[in-house]
Amino acid sequence: MPIEVLDNETTDQRLNQLTQALGNGMFVHVRNMLQDMAASDIAFILESSPPRTRQVLWQLIDQEHTGEILDELGEELKDSLISQMSPERVAKAAQSMDTDDLAYILRSLPDSIFKQVLQSMSKQDRVRVEQALSYPDDTAGSLMNTDTVTLRPDVNIDVILRYLRIRGELPEATDMLYVVDKHDRVLGGVRIADLLTCDPNASVREIMVSDLEAIPVGMSDSEVAQLFERHDWVSAPVIDENDKLLGRITIDDVVDVIREDAEHSMMGMAGMDDDTDTFGPVLKSTFRRSLWLTVNLFAALLAASVSNMFEGTIEQFATIAILMTIVPSMGGVAGNQTLALVIRGIALGQIGQSNSRWLIGKELAIGFLNGLLWSVLVFAAVWLWKGDIALGGLIAGAMLINMTVAGLAGATIPLMLKRMNIDPALAGGMVLTTVTDVIGLFAFLGLATIFLLN
Repeated sequence: MPIEVLDNETTDQRLNQLTQALGNGMFVHVRNMLQDMAASDIAFILESSPPRTRQVLWQLIDQEHTGEILDELGEELKDSLISQMSPERVAKAAQSMDTDDLAYILRSLPDSIFKQVLQSMSKQDRVRVEQALSYPDDTAGSLMNTDTVTLRPDVNIDVILRYLRIRGELPEATDMLYVVDKHDRVLGGVRIADLLTCDPNASVREIMVSDLEAIPVGMSDSEVAQLFERHDWVSAPVIDENDKLLGRITIDDVVDVIREDAEHSMMGMAGMDDDTDTFGPVLKSTFRRSLWLTVNLFAALLAASVSNMFEGTIEQFATIAILMTIVPSMGGVAGNQTLALVIRGIALGQIGQSNSRWLIGKELAIGFLNGLLWSVLVFAAVWLWKGDIALGGLIAGAMLINMTVAGLAGATIPLMLKRMNIDPALAGGMVLTTVTDVIGLFAFLGLATIFLLN
């Protein structure tokens, strides 16, 4: 059977075909097209469609595949679609969903619907979901699945192989079977590759990896992602405080965490949530962006008030009004370079109490050296452009001050916000911009007032 290679162009063509078919009222044809598509492709098309189109597509999707498709959707769109589903349909979709994804969905439901969904579930599904909901969100417990295969250390490999053949299948992304004692405490693990290639008469104890690293159930999901990245894991066991095996985390869930963290950092710089729906409703999107724009307006008014303090200086020297934006702009760029570096270090777990002071000192020195370099260059540029040595010296001095402060602020602001339990990716850029604008304008206009008016 030939391998089908899907690329962005193919998916875009499918989206165009579906849109045209819907426009022509060919609903049966659209339903047949959706049945032949993978859940991930359907999710991509839903996220790439305007609200009216996606509502029609959602109604045409086979309900048996609802759970798989919900797994692939972004949080905002997922919540929107689930709010329109009946409790019975949510319960039916739960049968094909991983425990961690199902727990997320149930957390987002109103209490009344949540109870109805639980009542509509089978006893087995209800038990596994209630267990997953007992762990805080964004922890290893909320990521793990309970579909693990366990072994006892004194069993022969031949017995294990016969058991696996009778079982018929293994959970997805299984690269290791976990060895536990009679109290379900983790003793080690057996790699699938070793299981298939070793002597069938050997015991599990002889081939198991005894120094297996397990993940505490309360560990944050970002720390879990760092461990997977560092050790190149495919899966890892999750244990409680007594080393009892609770479940496992697989690489597909960790990839989602890494992607969400990256999106969060990128969108946070613009003051937006990482789960923002690209094709979301106009009014909802407007309201979300207005909140951040309001905060930014007050920051801009603060910077403008500094200019207002030196209104007399600006009126007497028109050249100052032309050049006054250079200093805040250079400081903002320098500070944002440091800010991005520090936020990335925090996200990777590389920055802590032991090295934060050294990092602050380093960025302060870089800010000073950059300030020294560019102040000399801007002094020469202003001197040649305006023929005014005093004005060139003023802007050079202000730039040295602002870029030094920008380096210091870029390093300290995210660390301070983190200590205050405020997301640096969300608030760091706005705070830094305010600092560099205020310091830059104050330094330039203050020096101009002192040396040019006196």
